[in-house]
Amino acid sequence: MTEDVKETFIGAAAADSRTGGGGAAPDPLAAKVRTLAPSMTRSMQRVAEAVATDPAGCAALTVTGLAELTGTSEATVVRTARLLGYPGYRDLRLALAGLAARRGSGGSPAVTSDIAVDDPIEDVVAKLARDEQQTLADTAAALDTAQLGAAVTALADARRTDIYGVGASGLVAQDLAQKLLRIGLVAHAHNDPHLAVTNAVQLRPGDVAIAITHSGATGDVIEPLRVAFERGAATVAITGRPDGPVTQYADHVLTTSTARETELRPAAMSSRTSQLLVVDCLFTGVTQRTYATAAPALSASYEALAHRRATPRPRTTAR
Repeated sequence: MTEDVKETFIGAAAADSRTGGGGAAPDPLAAKVRTLAPSMTRSMQRVAEAVATDPAGCAALTVTGLAELTGTSEATVVRTARLLGYPGYRDLRLALAGLAARRGSGGSPAVTSDIAVDDPIEDVVAKLARDEQQTLADTAAALDTAQLGAAVTALADARRTDIYGVGASGLVAQDLAQKLLRIGLVAHAHNDPHLAVTNAVQLRPGDVAIAITHSGATGDVIEPLRVAFERGAATVAITGRPDGPVTQYADHVLTTSTARETELRPAAMSSRTSQLLVVDCLFTGVTQRTYATAAPALSASYEALAHRRATPRPRTTAR
């Protein structure tokens, strides 16, 4: 994706999802636009740029008209609509008309969150907070709750769960494993690719394997997931690229979103934020399903660590 198209595309999408003080729900189309932009072909990018920049104008066009406007083909327009989650162009037009109406009813313009080297720390805090909030809203809007529910069911019933992730995603994998262990489930996080594969070989039907990769193309994560898939384990991919290679071995795909990457805000920062939201949704769903055993397990782990919590020292009065 060229930088000028990328900036216009993401910036326009951000405008329709940030609202004023009314606190409207995040727009699913805007979330999909930001998430899927990097995986589109150049011709699809042109269609997406037009849709994100002028939803009202595009809603008034036929599929032929939008193809002519963007210098693409009708097939490209339809493929773009389907990639954004609509059965056909007619459904996308209806969504665009609704989006245009919401924009015209008081949505505020996008606020740039670029962080400069000389920004004061209070501005850095404010900008990062805006980006984190946007990332969480986008992830929540785009998350397929049917896929999430199926993944929760698989985890709740699993004999054992293996979680694969490297780098920042490896930290998220450890977070999920620790959460599951605290409610009495057998879970292991693997960030060593060799150990991940050797453990995946031991999986079988009734087990669960989870791969966490923002790019959807991390080989060290895909390989153990493939092995687990071939052994018959239920497989889950948590990824920012729902069309990435990792999804071919995933029974359930949970899509994450990220804020725009900048020099001082690498993709790993915002991807971690969205991944942690998905992990928390999984954990909470599993805890609900297994509450009879999860609640006592949580209480027991809390009590077991109680003696390790620091006791505040009594204050002494200066004389």
